[in-house]
Amino acid sequence: MKLDITTLDGEGAGSVELDEAIFGLEPRPDLLQRMVRWQLAKRRAGTHAVKNRSEVDRTRKKLYKQKGTGNARHGAASAPQFRGGGRAFGPVVRDHGHDLPKKVRALALRHALSAKAKDSTLIIVDDVKITEAKTKGLVERFEKLGFVSALIIGGAEVDVNFGRAARNIPQIDVLPVQGINVYDILRREKLVLTRAAVEALEARFK
Repeated sequence: MKLDITTLDGEGAGSVELDEAIFGLEPRPDLLQRMVRWQLAKRRAGTHAVKNRSEVDRTRKKLYKQKGTGNARHGAASAPQFRGGGRAFGPVVRDHGHDLPKKVRALALRHALSAKAKDSTLIIVDDVKITEAKTKGLVERFEKLGFVSALIIGGAEVDVNFGRAARNIPQIDVLPVQGINVYDILRREKLVLTRAAVEALEARFK
């Protein structure tokens, strides 16, 4: 698979041959769904909690005698049915993460890359370096290139000026190649890879 390379100014910069084993697969929605679910579950804090009847600060004294009142047989005011009582079956602190094999995660990333390539929303740029960290100038460049919603993947390190200029632009995410992930790829309309990012990804999967 061959794609043209462009610059941030919209000029041609040659072409690149993409590995079919990484960018030419038939996307599997089931793999992508499993990976996104795994990522979102892993990022959950799991710190939600409520007080049950053993933790609420109320008297343990029996409300009234067991027999003879005609009322229900209650033992303590901390029962869930009373106002101020404990919560029944409430959330507890726990880990929401679940296991997903490493090979499945790697395969899901390749399918996400292939999905962008199949939809013609994969863009290859020569480099993402600018001389000044000016958001206005970068917005003008993005408008010419049609980058409204895009994930931009740089090399091992993202250019400091480019990262600072792009971080204030809505729906534009910038990550180093080590941070590429399925969820961020799918949540943006276009995937923009630098030449260095393509080389790093091909080296990673070989």
